Amino acid sequence: MRSPEAAEQARRFVEICNACRYCEGYCAVFPAIELRRQFTSGDLAYLANLCHDCRGCYYSCQYAPPHEFALNLPKAFADLRLETYERYAWPRPLAALFRRNGLMASVLALLCTAIFVWLAKTPSPVTAGSESAGAFYAVISEGVMIAITGAAFLFAILAMAIGLLNFWRDTNSPPALDAPSLSAAFTDIFTLRNLGGGGNGCNNRNETYSQARRYFHHALFYGYLFCFASTCTAAIYEHIFGWISPYPLFSLPVLLGTIGGAAMLVGIAGLVLIKVTADPAPASRVLLHIDYCFLVLLFVAAATGLLLLALRGTAAMGALLAVHLGVIVSLFLTLPYCKFVHGIYRAAALLRYAAERPRRLQNTAAATQQVGA
Repeated sequence: MRSPEAAEQARRFVEICNACRYCEGYCAVFPAIELRRQFTSGDLAYLANLCHDCRGCYYSCQYAPPHEFALNLPKAFADLRLETYERYAWPRPLAALFRRNGLMASVLALLCTAIFVWLAKTPSPVTAGSESAGAFYAVISEGVMIAITGAAFLFAILAMAIGLLNFWRDTNSPPALDAPSLSAAFTDIFTLRNLGGGGNGCNNRNETYSQARRYFHHALFYGYLFCFASTCTAAIYEHIFGWISPYPLFSLPVLLGTIGGAAMLVGIAGLVLIKVTADPAPASRVLLHIDYCFLVLLFVAAATGLLLLALRGTAAMGALLAVHLGVIVSLFLTLPYCKFVHGIYRAAALLRYAAERPRRLQNTAAATQQVGA
């Protein structure tokens, strides 16, 4: 999976950046570069996943094309990120699915939906179009629903956990995090501060700054968390309190799912618009294709969930339930081999960056003393 050309190009670029240091205040990448004099493959994987693709460095760089150095750090890191996804994937033979992402997602969605349609029972005239407790299980039994979705979810968690462990080992796990560093890492993860570039936002199309990409990422990220919280809350309702779905419109699971689904649709639509109108020069064409596939699958998952909520009291409920479950299972099976893993590796990179905080503070103090002297 390793490409010497991609790694060597990224290494050449960061060595130039380390000598120049014009962009050192732009994001987390450049202070991390400055701590190093040599760059191993693990270092490059760490830096590539630490990059948030704000592109501020590309438009500020005096060595960017048409300069003979042709320095294009965002594209080099994007190409390298794809290779890290493949390198750390588990099981290894499935790593090839990253470059067949669209075909894989389409086939899985159709196959999983067909399985649920085949398993679906025709509800009785009394149950069809009913919102009474147990209406969903009259179409697909609870045991079948939990067994299939649970197995797909557990496989995804296992595959991504092993991939994360592979990444952590390859990038030479740092010392233990202290409390301030850990706090800083989680602040960066949950606020997406580095999508602000040097503070003004991303350069999506040109040198004009915008916070739009950061806000749409927030909508997608927190929308997904709301939907996950909705599922967890529904499980508590059913298995602890004995309250069987479907739940009233103003119940906690429905409110969380509605807010989360709507936020995901807004975030996805905004990110797709930004990608369509963005300058293609700093982008990786292959990784961009993977982005679109993942966003489309997420959009369909959120849209079918909201549609099921809106039409659960009609005769279309059974068909919509089968389609939604098929899409969700295909999404779970796709997660370890699509753009979703970038969030995992980026979070790990931010944790590593936070662990290096004491070294950065020492370097800053030493530099200040030298200037004072």
